[in-house]
Amino acid sequence: MKMFGVLLLGATLAVAATPVDAAPQDRRSDQEAARKGREEGRLLPLRAIEARVVPYMVKKGAQYIGFDFDSGTGIYTLKFLRDGNVIWVDVDGRTGQVMSRSGG
Repeated sequence: MKMFGVLLLGATLAVAATPVDAAPQDRRSDQEAARKGREEGRLLPLRAIEARVVPYMVKKGAQYIGFDFDSGTGIYTLKFLRDGNVIWVDVDGRTGQVMSRSGG
């Protein structure tokens, strides 16, 4: 029982020492940048990008699972799942051109 307490304390300290992830704040600013870019005509709407990429990937047997947007580069990363493997497709948000594909 004493060993359990030591392990529990160790796990608690490890969690407490883990830095707070700033991802939610970053996501909000990326979303705002994407919205602003669309309004200003600098970025294509996500739906237009999805319309170009998703049907092709679905034909290849992949399931669309979501996207990320990097406001610094203007790149949308569309994520797909096929046979248990994740595939990432990077798309230029300004032109809709596929820049790279990696994974599965």
